[in-house]
Amino acid sequence: MSETASQSAQILRYLESGKTLTAKKALTMFGCFRLAARIRDLRMMGHPINSERIQVRGKTVARYSMP
Repeated sequence: MSETASQSAQILRYLESGKTLTAKKALTMFGCFRLAARIRDLRMMGHPINSERIQVRGKTVARYSMP
């Protein structure tokens, strides 16, 4: 399994557990520098992933979750 596929699988399991994920948390937890790309891959595989814009220390970031 490639590193990208492994990261995607880890991210999917994390989101399926009902937790939310930001890029900073993904970097810390999974070593994932390109969370948006992994989210896109998961969406293309048919997984329903929500995104919302939130403010974190004055910056707008995406927070991902699953319904």
